[in-house]
Amino acid sequence: MNSIDLPSLAQALADSTPTIRHDWTREEAAAIYHAPFADLIFRAQTIHRQSFDANAVQCNQLLNVKTGGCAEDCGYCSQSSHHDTALPASKLMDPAKVIEGAKAARDAGATRYCMGAAWRSPKDRDMAPVIEMVKGVKALGMEACMTLGMLTDDQAKQLADAGLDYYNHNIDTSEEFYSSVVKTRSFGDRLDTLEKVQDAGIKVCCGGILGLGEKPTDRVEMLRTLANLPQHPESVPINMLIPIEGTPIAATAKPVDPFEFIRTIALARIMMPKSDVRLAAGRTAMSDEMQALCFLAGANSIFIGDTLLTTPNPGDSKDRALFARLGITPRDDLGVHAHGNA
Repeated sequence: MNSIDLPSLAQALADSTPTIRHDWTREEAAAIYHAPFADLIFRAQTIHRQSFDANAVQCNQLLNVKTGGCAEDCGYCSQSSHHDTALPASKLMDPAKVIEGAKAARDAGATRYCMGAAWRSPKDRDMAPVIEMVKGVKALGMEACMTLGMLTDDQAKQLADAGLDYYNHNIDTSEEFYSSVVKTRSFGDRLDTLEKVQDAGIKVCCGGILGLGEKPTDRVEMLRTLANLPQHPESVPINMLIPIEGTPIAATAKPVDPFEFIRTIALARIMMPKSDVRLAAGRTAMSDEMQALCFLAGANSIFIGDTLLTTPNPGDSKDRALFARLGITPRDDLGVHAHGNA
């Protein structure tokens, strides 16, 4: 049997251009997800290197600018008014305080500042302070991301005019499983907001959560829905559920198998080659080895800081230590994804 120069083969594959598709079938996506693990990771890492520096990770920071009292009944969320989680509702933060937090995040290495408000949808009176936040973050030289619930066309346009870079609106899970998680709005409502955001010219941040009681099929279908949109989300956050006492799903939640989570990361990378794939909530429950395999599978974005909305997150010192062990550097090319092959 002839020997194969694997480094040369890997480089040749990485030097090719990734194929962007919007017509993935259920069978194709499932076959990729269930492929032998080594083959899956090799394919995902090869595709990753076609568009990204394999040793650079984007750092984002997330702030809850309005906590609790949300009218939605998302079964995993501590901020829903439907659940008894002892989380008090708060008013929208003062924009000056938000901008102060963004500056601290920038100084700690974040290049994107994400701001979340626990709303079903913003009221018109909320838009002025929200826009002030966006403009203030942009003035710091950072990318700005917002998650405010469902939007009208006019609200999306206002955010675009203010310079908002990204809008986060997760679909959470598959369309088939969605009603088991959320009943106050439909899966179609989620897609409608994504369409409004894209029509306004804002980039989309959209992913989901693993550990809701879904089957592997639901994880595959969630990603297939995103990959078959007319335009892939520019950011795809993959969350691992942190069960919160008082939420319906916490009573029945089971830990996600690490290899199943890594397979989901790899599938996202393969089907959406040019999207940032983000390790979001749940990193406190991941070993360093699991996170390393996620990066190998194509994850290239994380949240930094001690908290994510209302749940814990690894601190900066722990992330710096992990990056040093893996030879990873924070991505510093603000607004530019590709570094070329590495």
